[in-house]
Amino acid sequence: MSWKEEEKKRAALESAKLVKTGQVVGLGTGSTIYYVVEELGRRVREEGLKIIGIPTSNQTEAQAKGCGIALTTLDEHPQIDIAIDGADQVDPNLNLIKGMGGALTREKIVDSAAKYFVIVVDESKMSNKLGINQPIPIEVIPMALTPVMNKIKSLGGNPIVRQPTKTNSKYFVTDNGNFVIDADFGEIKNPEKLEIDLKMIPGVVENGLFINMTHKVYVGEKTSVKVIDKETKS
Repeated sequence: MSWKEEEKKRAALESAKLVKTGQVVGLGTGSTIYYVVEELGRRVREEGLKIIGIPTSNQTEAQAKGCGIALTTLDEHPQIDIAIDGADQVDPNLNLIKGMGGALTREKIVDSAAKYFVIVVDESKMSNKLGINQPIPIEVIPMALTPVMNKIKSLGGNPIVRQPTKTNSKYFVTDNGNFVIDADFGEIKNPEKLEIDLKMIPGVVENGLFINMTHKVYVGEKTSVKVIDKETKS
């Protein structure tokens, strides 16, 4: 296991300790959250932890089922006790860019329904400003692809349609059947405004700016885990 994987796993195992019996848990998507789901599954099997999860992707749903975690839906539980997810970039105010795994819409829906939202990352994901060497993923309805790209350009972004990695389809397709545009805006001076501007584009389903949502961040470092609490940032 590489040092970065060790950092991710170390932070993931620490964050999983927050989950208590009886909770409804939002289960994020990505390589870091893989370790969280595995640890929660271990606790279910070995410690008798009783939780129900709401997954943010087909991939996480399959993993959780395989780990023995009972699953539910937002129809059954519209308010979640805790959601644990990863991020592609985190700024000092705990604002995020997410969605390089392609699950940003379901992630934002589930994470926003949580009373307590926790992020798990390795130290390379921390940044002084959002957007530095990190595009914003934007999920878009296929028929609106070209108009949305033109609108993103008018906002100062450089949009690129995400390509698939393992299929023969022309573009990457989300679990919702949509495309993803990765838009590079460079350093983002006003992420709150940009999130709203992107959401207002007809054809955009969701964007990867997660602003003023995060309560706690676990940062995996080389020999330890750093915990940043929103309360200490306000």
